[in-house]
Amino acid sequence: MAERFLEISLDKRQVSCTAKLLDDRAPITCAAVWDALPLAGDVYHAKYARNEVYALFPPFAAEEPPLENPTVTPIPGDLCYFSFNGTQLGSQAYGYGSTGAGVRAGATLVDLALFYERNNLLINGDLGWIPGIVWGQVVEGLDAMADACQDLWRSGAVGESLSFRRA
Repeated sequence: MAERFLEISLDKRQVSCTAKLLDDRAPITCAAVWDALPLAGDVYHAKYARNEVYALFPPFAAEEPPLENPTVTPIPGDLCYFSFNGTQLGSQAYGYGSTGAGVRAGATLVDLALFYERNNLLINGDLGWIPGIVWGQVVEGLDAMADACQDLWRSGAVGESLSFRRA
């Protein structure tokens, strides 16, 4: 299979990076995401995992991918896929209550995340270890994206979206 690439953007900040899909390590997840592109949604900055931005989406695969190529210690440039039910994210501590993110009991949500700096640990005070599927790796533009993600952390995410498109 030929290498596949996608563009990840913070649209309001007009910054993007390019990532390579890891078809050899997470083929089912890569196929599910690729077939669903383009995807865009409100961006959030992680509270627990540290240097992560992500967007939440309704499920888009016929079946949720298995835990292929898992990690609990993502490195800079990793793209991770998580699947949660609304009960897992329903705590007021997460802050989704009034965002319209679709967080409600019984609802499944897909979290597509970009890790932009090191020293990440996927452990959550409510749920424990949260392994993610590493399905892509940024190959170009990570420094500019990391700067924009730091600005998002300090200045706020309101009105910003995270987009994933075929490159």
